[in-house]
Amino acid sequence: MTMTQTRRRFLTMTALAGAAGLLSPERVRAAESALETTSVRLGRFSAICFAPQYVCEALLRADGFTDVRYIDTTAVTSEEDLGRGKFDFQSNLPMDHVIAIDRGLPITVLTGLHAGCYELFAHEGIRGIADLKGKRVGEGGSRWLSLIAAYVGLDPKKDLTLVDVIGANPLDLFAEGKLDAYMAAPPDVQELHARKVGHVILRTATDPPWSQYFCCMTAANREYAARYPVATKRVIRAVLKAADLCASKPEVAARLIVDGGFTERYEYALQTLTENPYGAWREYDAEDTLRFYALRMHELGMIKSTPQKIIANGTDWRFLNEVKRELKA
Repeated sequence: MTMTQTRRRFLTMTALAGAAGLLSPERVRAAESALETTSVRLGRFSAICFAPQYVCEALLRADGFTDVRYIDTTAVTSEEDLGRGKFDFQSNLPMDHVIAIDRGLPITVLTGLHAGCYELFAHEGIRGIADLKGKRVGEGGSRWLSLIAAYVGLDPKKDLTLVDVIGANPLDLFAEGKLDAYMAAPPDVQELHARKVGHVILRTATDPPWSQYFCCMTAANREYAARYPVATKRVIRAVLKAADLCASKPEVAARLIVDGGFTERYEYALQTLTENPYGAWREYDAEDTLRFYALRMHELGMIKSTPQKIIANGTDWRFLNEVKRELKA
């Protein structure tokens, strides 16, 4: 990204955030302790739904961070990269965080981000989840389809042929009929709709029980959160204010994502921000989300730890609670 683009993004975000009242009030900043570090690194990969993490840069800088960096990662390696300190914060699916905590990776889940961004596409003849029995179904390694299948009484190990599409082109596989169904995230969701391939049989933003829990959550490297609690709180505050921005000004947030090089298609970014509930962090229960998913994963043998142990070993809600009180959320 050029210096001109960077400056434009910063000025746009700062002006908008100031006008919307999203920057920290002077009285709040004055009452806070000084930052222990002015550096923060956030992971990045091609997932539009992590938008708040991608548009919070100016908010972070306005709150005292002078060194804000985005570090490239992948859906496969992001939890490992976060745990080993390649970067300090990363958003991901609750299931991925749960698996990482169960493995003993040093991460701490701090807040929910938003609810619902996945859609399950299927070809003709498949009208519901039960119809997936005996079908080839593609997913990106999140194990979400296993939970969905089990919820309606299917045995995911026996009744489904789960095809891990990481590293492949799932859009083409699905379009060519090599997959009977595909669990897609943005921007694949928007691309499939644009190409008019298949039809949607489940949307996590609207179909319970999945719509009642966070779809994506933000976690920190455990050492960073422990060493820099003031910085950690300000990062969470910036991310959640950015979530409010995505909800209230989706067209501007979408432009920032494109200008920042996080995705290429403005219309896909705008559709994602418009359709997904980014204000859900004020209403949904982050701990309940992890408990919900961890319980089902434990029942299916996907993790060894109990939900209670997952929550005890891998979460810290103090920062979220402080931000909620401060923002009257």
